[in-house]
Order: sequence, then C-alpha cells, then structure tokens
Amino acid sequence: MSGRVPRLLCSAAVAAQAALTPVAAMAVPVAPAAPTAPAAPTAPVAPAVPGPSAVPGPPAPGQRSVAELLTDLRTLYRQAEHATETYNATEERLRKQRAEAVRLHTALARARLALDRSRAEAGRLARQQYQDSTTDLSSYLRLLMARDPQQALDEGHVIGQAVRERAEAVDRLTADEKKADDLARAARTAYDTQLALARRQQRARDDVRGRLYDVERLLASLSAERLAALAEFERSGIAGAQRTFLASGVLSGRRPPSLRGEQAVRYAVRQLGKPYQWGAAGPAAYDCSGLTSQAWGHAGTPIPRTSQEQWARLKRVPLSELRPGDLVVYFPEATHVALYLGDGMVVQAPRPGARVKVSPVAANPVLGAVRPDPGGAPLPRYVPPRLPAGALTGPDAGLYAVDAPATSAR
Repeated sequence: MSGRVPRLLCSAAVAAQAALTPVAAMAVPVAPAAPTAPAAPTAPVAPAVPGPSAVPGPPAPGQRSVAELLTDLRTLYRQAEHATETYNATEERLRKQRAEAVRLHTALARARLALDRSRAEAGRLARQQYQDSTTDLSSYLRLLMARDPQQALDEGHVIGQAVRERAEAVDRLTADEKKADDLARAARTAYDTQLALARRQQRARDDVRGRLYDVERLLASLSAERLAALAEFERSGIAGAQRTFLASGVLSGRRPPSLRGEQAVRYAVRQLGKPYQWGAAGPAAYDCSGLTSQAWGHAGTPIPRTSQEQWARLKRVPLSELRPGDLVVYFPEATHVALYLGDGMVVQAPRPGARVKVSPVAANPVLGAVRPDPGGAPLPRYVPPRLPAGALTGPDAGLYAVDAPATSAR
C-alpha cells in the first residue's frame, strides 16, 4: 500500500464502530410494534420489468456515504483478521506437528536399532541351538549321564537359563518388530498431516493477503476529503461508544492486578509503538493475539496463540471484575483481543498499518473478558506503568492502514 493512503486515513475506518456495531454487553432490546389490522386484499399488479439501463449498479466509492464506506471497510478488515487468526492457528498446529514428526522419527530410529539387536541375538541363539542339535547326545541326556551331581545341577541350570534366554529373545524380537511397525505408520501419518497443514497454511496466507488487498484497493479509491471524513467519523464514533460503555457502570471501580498480570501489563506497555504485522508474535512486530500471548508468556503463564483459543480455553470473567492484565475479546467470532490496562483502557495491536497503542476498551464491540491466571492473588499495592508520549496516537478500531508515530517506553 502506498504511504499516501495510511497518512491520510490516520485513525479512519472504524470510529463509527459503536454507532454501527454496539458493544455486545450493552445491547438494548427493542419493544415489538403493536399489531395492526390486515389490509383489505387488492388485485395483484404485475411488477414493471426495468430495461437494462434502469437496473441500478452498486454506487462508486465516492458516491457512498461515510457510514456505508465505514461498514464496507469494517467488514473487509474483520474478514482479514479472521483469516489471520486462522493462519495463526494453522501455524501453531504445524509447529506442534513438526515437533511430533521429529519425535516419531527419532523414536523410530531407536526402535530400528533395537530390532537389529534383537535379530542379531535371535540369530546367535538359533546358531547355538543348531550346534547343540548336531552333537551325538542331547543336553538332557548328557545331564542324566553325568557322574558329578553338582555338575548335573550346573548343567541343568545352564539348560534352563538357555531356554529362558531363547524365549525372552523371541519375545523381544516380536515386541520390537511390532513397535517399529507402529512407529513407522505413525511417522507416515504425522508426515502426511504435516503436508496437509502446510497446504492449509498456504491457503490461509493467500486468504489474508487477498482480504487486505481488497481493503487497500477500497482505500486507494477514496479522495483525501473522504479519508478525512472517515477519520473524523471513526474518532467521534469511538468516543461516543466509550462514553456509553463507561456510563453503563459495567466497569465497577479499580482492581489491582496479580503479580503476573502486572508483569504482562508492563511487557505490553514496553511494546508500544511497534508495528502491527499479521502473523507476528514479536519481538519487532505483533498482531493482536501475538501481543497478548507474548505478554503473558513473558510473565510466566503461557496461553494459547490465537484470540479464539484464548476466548475458548481461558477462564472467563465478568466485565465488572476486570483487572489489569485480563484479556478483552472482541467481535462475535472472537477475532480480536487486547490486554486490559485499567481505567477503561487497553493495550492492543489494532490493525495492519497501525502500531501497538493504548485505546478505549469500547473501540471495538466487546464479546467478553478472560483471565489467564484466575488463581492469582491481587497485589496489595499497584502503581500503573508510566505511558510514553504518543501512546494514544493512531487508530483504535479494527480497520486498516495508518502510520502512527513510533514511541518508546520509559
């Protein structure tokens, strides 16, 4: 994307987020309309069939309202972010599958060495048995004819030992052959799964690129005046959503984080100003779930890589109990996530083209919140980290393409 469009859009594209997509926790039910008497039946009238020139086509971007453009952009970006999280999930599965394939390959190599040893031992015992069978007298007959009772007992012990040794060798050989066969099948299956995941990852990557190209193309078709209008619409929409969210009383006071929650917050604050990059999990760039997973990983609590898995597998907490370090998850599909900072603000990687920043918690439609360390005791005293200049600069909502000034944590 050219640099002109990001600089013009600034914090464009989703400020009407709240105006167009209300926060999930604050939906207001609409009373049903009173029933009316049915109208008297009338004779059917055949609809007029317009000629080709009368069929309206989709309006050009320059002819659509700001709200319509915002809806289009938000839809395109949500599709891109959903594809990004699919890519991240596939990448995580592929990483684990590669490790499993290596483990199975190593185990198969060890099993084959053990099988070779078992075969060699079985061969040695077979040769020994053959040599015994070619003598004039069997081992048992020699035992009966022995003159020395102690010698007879010793030979009996040797014979018993040999019989047990041969039986054990056969058992080992059989077990090693079965183990090697099982591991060979598992290794082939793991390799096939790895290839399938690699192909799926390729498709997901192409999907992300295609979605982002659609966003870029739409933005590039807009004039500077339309981009400025989008930016203002975004800012006013998010400000209104945040006021409504806070006025609802859903956030009930300040709560101190746990020790690891504080560590996660401080890590996230140190990343402010770093660029968003889809599929990235630091240290130079992040996507939304890459930032949250790395923050908690550095705090000593590994969590799932994707926002969907974080929402599905971590402990859910009411918004009224939010504390710094908790994760706020957005959109019905759980395709976006941010780390709660406190006082109604979050740290997040908003969208491609933007940078890690501090945003209002209601910048996107809230799905709910999760806590990576539900058993963590709150700190007796908590001093929030100092935010650098420019921490709030840049787009807050999940749309596309702005250049936010780089910042450095202090």
